[in-house]
Amino acid sequence: MAVRVIRLFGDPVLNSVAAPVTRFDDSLRALVADMLETMDDAGGVGLAANQVGLSSRVFVFDCQGLRGHIVNPEWVPAGQDMQVGAEGCLSVPGVSGTVTRHNSVMVTGRDMHGLPLVIRGTGLLARCIQHETDHLDGVMFMRRMEPEARKEAMAMVRGADWFQQK
Repeated sequence: MAVRVIRLFGDPVLNSVAAPVTRFDDSLRALVADMLETMDDAGGVGLAANQVGLSSRVFVFDCQGLRGHIVNPEWVPAGQDMQVGAEGCLSVPGVSGTVTRHNSVMVTGRDMHGLPLVIRGTGLLARCIQHETDHLDGVMFMRRMEPEARKEAMAMVRGADWFQQK
C-alpha cells in the first residue's frame, strides 16, 4: 500500500469522466488499498480514483461506521427528502460550501473482485456517494453550489497558496 498524491483543483483529470472498470485484478485491488490509505492520510471520508490521477470509476469511503469501496457506481434517490449541508473536498483544500443533496440514495456497483453490491446510504454516507460519483463524472462540488456561494468559493480557490503555486 502507498499514499498517492491527491490531484488539486485545476488538474484536467478532475474534469474528465472516468472510464468504467472492466478488469477486476490485482492492480485494481492495489488501487483500492492505496486509495483507502491516501484517504486516511488526508483525513477524508471519501476519495475518487481521478483524485489520484486515474480515470477509473472507483471510489472509497469511510463514514457512518461503514468503510469500503465501489467500482462502477450508479446511484438513484431513495425518497424525496433533501439535505442541505457543508461540503469540502480533498482536491480543494480549505474551501467548503453549502450543497443540497438527496438525503437517501441506493448505489449499485461492484466490489474489487467483481461481485455485485448494493448500499443504501443516508445522511453523510448519501452525501459522500453523490460527491464521489460526481468526481467520477468530472463534476466538482462547487458546481452544485448556488451561484453567489460558488463565486465566493472560487475566490477562495484563487487566493489559496496551493492554487497560486500551479
